Amino acid sequence: MEHLTIDINCDLGEGCANDAELMKFISSTNIACGFHAGDRDTMRRTVELARQNNVAIGAHPSYRDRENFGRTNMKIPAKEVYDIVTEQIATLNDIAKSSGGKLAHVKPHGALYNQAAKKRELAAAIAQAVCDFDSELVLFGLSGSLSISEAKKYDLRTANEVFADRTYQNDGSLTPRTIADALIDDPEQAATQVLDMIKYGRVRTVDAVMIKVAADTVCIHGDGGNAVNIAKTIHKSLINAGVEIAAPRNGK
Repeated sequence: MEHLTIDINCDLGEGCANDAELMKFISSTNIACGFHAGDRDTMRRTVELARQNNVAIGAHPSYRDRENFGRTNMKIPAKEVYDIVTEQIATLNDIAKSSGGKLAHVKPHGALYNQAAKKRELAAAIAQAVCDFDSELVLFGLSGSLSISEAKKYDLRTANEVFADRTYQNDGSLTPRTIADALIDDPEQAATQVLDMIKYGRVRTVDAVMIKVAADTVCIHGDGGNAVNIAKTIHKSLINAGVEIAAPRNGK
């Protein structure tokens, strides 16, 4: 039987109270860099938590949008996207290094992430920023999206990301949060979806259509009301299924 390995990532340092508990069940963390949430103090504390739990450290850059938690679509020049992504990676990198840690990956947040998945110029600006800062970093992007294909043009190592706590549309995109069935709050449902994606490379959409999906890393949102139970259930189900949980290797 094929040996399966998957990364479990979680967006942390966003002001939620469950970061320490979630760290026990993940292998990578995406740390808010101040533009949508967090500050230098929360970044430092989250980096230290990650190091204590042997969790890979990643930057989670966003549009400058604290009022709406980085979830407002914006239309800004590619050069500005390049600059804000670079600034946020650099900030977290400095904090990680000063704490004895090392940056392993970058995962855009919220509207920046979702827009980059469908807009080539935006995806390219992010990929170029990551590559220019440190070409050894892994770039996380929506599975099969432009975020992944543009990053490969820069010879970046990528991780196709799938979601445990979000539902899917037929085109492989996530159901918008404005729609009622966008979120999955039931741990067992989330675990079943994750195992389907990892073992069989498929996910059931909201229209009950099975679509193909590549899975290198699974996201659990740390700000979800049932995040800890979802993380714990998924972690246990993967271990029971013989799936190894490990962060993606960076470097070429």
